[in-house]
Amino acid sequence: MTAHPPASAPRIVLQTERLLIRHMTPDDAAFMLELLNGDAWLRFIGDRNVRTLVDARHYILDGPVEMVDRLGFGFYIVALKENGCPIGVCGLARRDFLDDVDIGYGFASAYWGKGYAHEAASAVLAYAVEELGVKRIVATVRAGNAPSIALLNKLGLRFERPIAHPDGTRDLQLFSIAFA
Repeated sequence: MTAHPPASAPRIVLQTERLLIRHMTPDDAAFMLELLNGDAWLRFIGDRNVRTLVDARHYILDGPVEMVDRLGFGFYIVALKENGCPIGVCGLARRDFLDDVDIGYGFASAYWGKGYAHEAASAVLAYAVEELGVKRIVATVRAGNAPSIALLNKLGLRFERPIAHPDGTRDLQLFSIAFA
């Protein structure tokens, strides 16, 4: 019989060789506050107007937690398997301005260049196809985000077309991959 974590522990969605991909909880507020206000997040993903721990808790509950409750998938915390330390986020979303499920990710800069984003995103893609039955996945990225574009290509997503973000503040590139 498998031992189950305490009810208060975040539920693990996926595991890889080095990572745990788990549900986000309000206890992740301090990590999310730092991640959402990092230079790269603000430059390439956008300002979410999260300035306090209270804002971060609301962001988590009204965003990732609500999406998982509503759709059965969303954005998850990516943590190191060895110690549980959160290092980023990765997951799936349904955005009003896209016709397909969208994969996204963001990692703390201290963990860039170590293959964690590829490891997490590969696991999330496999989960989307094998467990959720998703047939096509898209991703959006700003043109200047070369590392993210390289990762999307490594994952098998290909540039489809430029699109404008509906808020009118930025142009994006749409990447996609289809599964049989």
